[in-house]
Amino acid sequence: MTVLYKANLVRGAEWARFFAERAPDVPFRLWPDIGDPNAVRYLVAWQPPDDIAATFPNLELVFSVGAGVDQFDITKLPPHVPLVRMMEPGITDRMVEYACMSVLALHRDLVQFISQQREQVWRELPATYTGERRVGVMGLGLLGQAVLERLKSFGFSLLGWNRSPREIDGVTCYAGAEALPDFLGQSDILVCLLPLTSETRGILNADLFAHLPRGARLLNVGRGGHLVEADLIVALDSGILSAAVLDVAEPEPLPAGHPFWSHPRILLTPHIASTTKPETAVDYVLDTIARHRRGEPLPGRIDRDRGY
Repeated sequence: MTVLYKANLVRGAEWARFFAERAPDVPFRLWPDIGDPNAVRYLVAWQPPDDIAATFPNLELVFSVGAGVDQFDITKLPPHVPLVRMMEPGITDRMVEYACMSVLALHRDLVQFISQQREQVWRELPATYTGERRVGVMGLGLLGQAVLERLKSFGFSLLGWNRSPREIDGVTCYAGAEALPDFLGQSDILVCLLPLTSETRGILNADLFAHLPRGARLLNVGRGGHLVEADLIVALDSGILSAAVLDVAEPEPLPAGHPFWSHPRILLTPHIASTTKPETAVDYVLDTIARHRRGEPLPGRIDRDRGY
């Protein structure tokens, strides 16, 4: 029973060390040193290898090293092999940190002040207090709920939108396409934490921006594919939006000369909002493997029909 890791090799070395400490009887290999492909039962990957079914005929379970699985072509996975997203606590903790940092930066006009610094301009901007600012989170899964819980402490008025209904204490929740315009119309800062699916690709577009209060701010920590880039540029240049913080793009990295690099109203980071912590990720993988071998339900198992 071999566990094969196929992702960042620097982090993979840490995975190997923790596996050796906590499960010395479980063979653990780092791609491309796969050993006997027939022995591979568990694959931990950011992107799986081509011809996964033919390469690993005895594969039983696939883990994504991230919270999302949109980088997988699920149709290439054997139907009997479950796909599980990473649910170790480090992912959530790091996302909460980044989202709160970014929401506060947008609330306190940090993007504008950075632009003014570059231009050597010393100018105050009108103050808005947290009780006067409404923050709307799109996507009320584990990450979205954790972000909202932490944002409560700052005193923002909080809203949430999800495909299916949710009830969250202290958050006004909306569900379904018909409720989206009402949710957007009350979101001064919009946070995208949606999974990327065929339904959500391109959802951050001109039509959506038009429903936001004029001068709203955007934080995208979902995927680059959620955003129609040209529509964002138009919205920022026209004042429909006043600022954006982007941690994701499509493609990654962005090519040289891309307008996001230099736009005065965009703060860009290189997909670092949330990262998997090897120490706790190994514990999660080992626990999930044990559950799988006992025939128990798997936390984080992806619904293939929904794509998340």
